[in-house]
Amino acid sequence: MNKIGVYPGSFDPLTYGHLDLIDRGSKVFDTLYIAISINPSKKSLFTIEERKAMLEDATKKYHNIKIVICDKLIANFSKEINATVILRGLRAITDFEYELQMASTNLLLNPNVDTVFMMTKTEYSYFSSSMVKEIALFKGDISKFVPPSVATKVYQKIGSC
Repeated sequence: MNKIGVYPGSFDPLTYGHLDLIDRGSKVFDTLYIAISINPSKKSLFTIEERKAMLEDATKKYHNIKIVICDKLIANFSKEINATVILRGLRAITDFEYELQMASTNLLLNPNVDTVFMMTKTEYSYFSSSMVKEIALFKGDISKFVPPSVATKVYQKIGSC
């Protein structure tokens, strides 16, 4: 049986924390979809196509990863691709309440999909994409948080804002 998982996120920008979950998720699932979601409540730095290109570049070594742009509810997308698991990362207890609400809602919308949480590694547990953008905005060093190619794109994009 082919174990299909979905790892949704905005990935704006892609961080080492995201890549850690992708790496670990790729070992759990036969196929792992990275679903770049459109979040209307977030103002994105990168277009969805730019985020997809960054993910494709950073995940070339994986043969069981599929990167898709998702313009629908993750519960519905999961049903379309026969995924039985939504993979989510937890950094701290502050993430848990939101993630619990999302997991419960997704299960109501699609009773055939469970949410599995992975704790982020300690070195990735204290930062977010939003924090990376803020550090870059003030000309701080983001090399500890994102791959070099992503850092270059972040600085270029912020410089043109």
